[in-house]
Amino acid sequence: MPDIAAVKAALAAQRIETPSWGYGNSGTRFKVFAQPGVPRTPYEKLDDAAQVHAFTGVAPKVSLHIPWDRVDDYAALASYAKERGLELGAINSNTFQDDAYRLGSVCHPDAAVRRRAVDHLLDCVDIMDATGSADLKLWFADGTNYPGQDDVTARQERLAECLAEVYERLGEGQRMLLEYKFFEPAFYTTDVPDWGTAYAHCLRLGPRAQVVVDTGHHAPGTNIEFIVALLLREGRLGGFDFNSRFYADDDLMAGAADPFQLFRIMHEVVRNGGLAPAADVAFMLDQCHNIEAKVPAVIRSVANVQEATAKALLVDADALAAAQRDGDVLAANAVLMDAYDTDVRPLLRALREERGLDPDPVAAYLRSGRQERIAAERVGGDQAGWGA
Repeated sequence: MPDIAAVKAALAAQRIETPSWGYGNSGTRFKVFAQPGVPRTPYEKLDDAAQVHAFTGVAPKVSLHIPWDRVDDYAALASYAKERGLELGAINSNTFQDDAYRLGSVCHPDAAVRRRAVDHLLDCVDIMDATGSADLKLWFADGTNYPGQDDVTARQERLAECLAEVYERLGEGQRMLLEYKFFEPAFYTTDVPDWGTAYAHCLRLGPRAQVVVDTGHHAPGTNIEFIVALLLREGRLGGFDFNSRFYADDDLMAGAADPFQLFRIMHEVVRNGGLAPAADVAFMLDQCHNIEAKVPAVIRSVANVQEATAKALLVDADALAAAQRDGDVLAANAVLMDAYDTDVRPLLRALREERGLDPDPVAAYLRSGRQERIAAERVGGDQAGWGA
């Protein structure tokens, strides 16, 4: 049986990175519903992220998105984060909201447009230098809508050339994380549609190029935990974007749609050493809270990832291995189900209390009255958002 002290130690050491855009007005492409108290600047986003970390104790990193989080002095922003017990995590690029990218960005047939996109990615590396961030996270909306619209192979060559230039610019200790999405917004082809395409490009680039698994970016029924296990085996799992989706699209709270899937994913992470610091897997959230309050929703997502991790850590590895050796299918499945069916909330409440935290972080935040204070204080100016 797993050692509960070791389980608690692993949970206390886990770090979950929250997204700056999750604190702003964000949502679907059809409508973004503004909320009172939403941050107006990247600095106020960090203030909100600091609250998530204060109530959970495991969320000290914040991902930035450029240009949504553009400031004049990134070193000053990093210092501001440090003063609040935070550090700046992945720098996310944006090559999908410019009119020039109608036919793609790094895969565009026009070299001038590709140059524009690469220059933006290089600017993001400059920002990494200024903030001390280690990860450049790339997602491309590039694709085509109609058969014959462009040369599919040529687009892959353009992508490879652009990625290679940016990869060469990375400094020591920095890496490139390449995300994939099997469709959207393109209707016919997507240039980085799956883990295999992302993996192939990363192999070609070198060891500091790794794959990001966004848990919402898969077709229904995809065995995401298999992808996770394979990438961990190959040393190419750079990180996660945790979120949920029911039909298509994504960015709902982690664990909202299929908590059992999240458990299965975390089981493969635990089983294959993904929690170890040496694995350097970034456990990031990528979410848009369109109708729910921002800070409590991020806290809830962090807690959901913690619950899935706790259940994965409770899997009896010895019993599972014995059942697998014996070919006992039912016993092996029962070992996993026993861990999943365990109510880990008392364990997490006890862990938080031992660390001087409130056992119920969402309720504690709501009792603090901060939500009402920021609604009253954050008036005037322009609320942060992504303009959909």
